[in-house]
Amino acid sequence: MRQAHREGQDQGAPVRHPLHQGQAGRGAGRLRARRALLLYGTAAAAYALDRVTKILAENLLQGRAPVELIPAVLQLRFTTNPGGAFGLFESLPSLFVAISIVVVLVVVVASRSLPSTVSAVGLGLVLGGALGNLTDRVVRGAGLSGEVVDFVDFHVWPVFNVADSALVVGAAVLLVSGIRRDRAARRHPSSR
Repeated sequence: MRQAHREGQDQGAPVRHPLHQGQAGRGAGRLRARRALLLYGTAAAAYALDRVTKILAENLLQGRAPVELIPAVLQLRFTTNPGGAFGLFESLPSLFVAISIVVVLVVVVASRSLPSTVSAVGLGLVLGGALGNLTDRVVRGAGLSGEVVDFVDFHVWPVFNVADSALVVGAAVLLVSGIRRDRAARRHPSSR
């Protein structure tokens, strides 16, 4: 390719013009916007799935016998709990409201500089799960002390819901993404 800026005799127009500063940053801005859109789209999908399944559980399971899907392994059973994911720490609902609010704020701030599309999906799942359970606390009780609807029962694990699953899977995705990024940085220290 001929140089865009050269000294000496003109040899015609350069084959390719150098990028202006604004053009160089446009690609990164688009990538950032796509990752943020993926994060918020994933969060919206997880939140919507959580809300729909909780409404169905409340309408179809509340006051009825559990629905056995896989005998002695998996059943659908309506229950509520004031605690955290998987019914942990039931006596501290205000702690989980505070944690949920902090998680939402951290994810919103982190959405401005996502390192990868995988991390966008992980954070989206965490955001959707946190908002799903936070919504239950707001709409199912006085103030922020409401109870969370749970309905998936594996018999050997506390009863849980889609929001709990999104939180755990999202955290696992973030962990794996971070480990992979760290390993890649160790293999190629100059690419940091």
